[in-house]
Amino acid sequence: METIPINPEIDAAIAEKIAAKTVSAEAALSHVQSGNRVFVGSACATPRLLVETLEQLDKPLDDVKLLHFLASGAIPMVDGKPKTRFQHKIFFVGSDDREAVKQGKAHYIPVSIAHLPALMEQGKIPVDVALIQVSMPDVHGNVSLGVSVDITLAAALNARLVIAELNPNMPFTHGASAIPLEKIDFFVPVQTPVTEYVHNPAGRIAEQIARYVARIISDDSTLHIGLGKIPNEMLKYLSNRQNLGIHSDVITEPLVDLIQKGVVTGEKKSNHHGQVVTSFCMGTRRLYDFVNNNASFSFQPIDYICRPDILAANHKLVSITQAFAVDLMGQVCADQFDGEFYSGVSVQPDFLRGAASSPGGKPIICLAATTDDGKESRIRPLLREGEGVTIARSDVHYVITEYGMAYLFCKSIQERALALIEIAHPDFRPWLLQEAIRLGYLRTTQTLKSRVAYPEAEEREILVKTGERILIRPSRASDVQGLQDIFYNLRPEDVYTRFFTHLKSLTEAKAQHLCNVDYEHEMAFIAVTGDRENEKVIGSSCYFVDQTDNLGEVAYMIRPEWQARGVGSALHRRMMEYAKSKGIRGFKADILSSNEKMQRLICQSGKTSTHSCGESNEVVVIFA
Repeated sequence: METIPINPEIDAAIAEKIAAKTVSAEAALSHVQSGNRVFVGSACATPRLLVETLEQLDKPLDDVKLLHFLASGAIPMVDGKPKTRFQHKIFFVGSDDREAVKQGKAHYIPVSIAHLPALMEQGKIPVDVALIQVSMPDVHGNVSLGVSVDITLAAALNARLVIAELNPNMPFTHGASAIPLEKIDFFVPVQTPVTEYVHNPAGRIAEQIARYVARIISDDSTLHIGLGKIPNEMLKYLSNRQNLGIHSDVITEPLVDLIQKGVVTGEKKSNHHGQVVTSFCMGTRRLYDFVNNNASFSFQPIDYICRPDILAANHKLVSITQAFAVDLMGQVCADQFDGEFYSGVSVQPDFLRGAASSPGGKPIICLAATTDDGKESRIRPLLREGEGVTIARSDVHYVITEYGMAYLFCKSIQERALALIEIAHPDFRPWLLQEAIRLGYLRTTQTLKSRVAYPEAEEREILVKTGERILIRPSRASDVQGLQDIFYNLRPEDVYTRFFTHLKSLTEAKAQHLCNVDYEHEMAFIAVTGDRENEKVIGSSCYFVDQTDNLGEVAYMIRPEWQARGVGSALHRRMMEYAKSKGIRGFKADILSSNEKMQRLICQSGKTSTHSCGESNEVVVIFA
């Protein structure tokens, strides 16, 4: 048995208590009995020596069940295959657990881990023995759960027997991480490094999705960063933000850089002002040294982290998590793929609802548009057999792929289906459109012209003459309602000026013609105000290229209250800039002779020729 020197500053009585409870792993585990339910500490604080010794214990142990969440090494592997003498009940299926689940040696329990502390306390998930890993004691005689408080605190407080690996390499963390010596029955000294974890490098697709996500995170937001390559990659693109806060179930390595750069300060947080609030961390020694005895970090049990009132009170809470598949109604599967259990519910539903309740919050779900081999779309007509619903369609707000962003909350099935097809891989869009029509989600007349990614690089934020900030962005087929809203707010004279007829309605088909473009030979921009989840369309512009003369025929609509503020000029400049990049010679338009404003706008673009055609003029502008 290893001996670990105790800090000489610690009171002698405390040192004596520790010494009296210090035994070998075999001696401590000899108290485990048949039929016991044994909790194994989580994540990078998994007590590996205790687990290994329990497996090798020379004692008959029948019907012992091991309970764990995201544990590293809780199921021994021999020649790449799981080999365990116990049955495992797990709340998260990691890469080490998948084969054990398939073989029936581990049973996955799909439940939000935020409920587990209460279930343990109530005896609905009984814990007889808790195997944990802790830090060295402080001067008050408390040890710390270090990098993993999560559900481990509840297990330790409710177990009949608590056995702790005492590790000088485990950081002492602040918050609700401390446990008094009296709660621990046996200490087993170890001096192994705390398990380290680093995400695999993100590829091109994950990087693109991460950029999309970062674009909608504003200064002063509070972030929940779920496990996964995309959420963690996204942190790299936040270096120019200010006063971000963190309230998350887990924190990882990239956070250190954002804190050191002064990006994450917590200065605008509504609770735990100035603190990073989390339940566990997974990273390298660099992260563990950073959180050690650092009062700017508050490690809390998972039920506190996920309390609805706590989440909703956070300022502009943004939750970023991943999924495996989404269907055209917006149902999300995040813990199964191809019929296999993988990952877990964890706290994804809690944080999505919390972000939705937070003022200015954003619940975001990310996924690649296709499987890794590119052969299947992860956006499905319907979730398949073997793909359970992790997130109900009613709770889904943002869905982001490498092809763009769809906002689904409070949208109809028709609007959801079209928005999701637009962010699917172009190769699968025709099939998804066909399936959506077959399922009755979309009309038989619906088309989708775009076969490329949404050109988010063409978005521009501008200030208009009166100082308001607006966004000019490429239109989507799903912008029909916004264009109809403009039309029905136009004055009769504006309708006639725009359409050369006293049009009484703008049908869906006509509106589609103005916004459903291919981004190559046709282009449309819209001007919007408000947050992306509450966009108000205030102007639109479009052009359609005549292949005989390589000129784009243009048209515009501006809401009356936004006219004369420079919105039309901004849309025109954006259109001209884009058209030039595509090699288009110029624009042409039929303009009423009385519409002097539009004629002046068009004529500023280059060399102009005008031909009178009765009450209208045909204006041609060749770009300078």
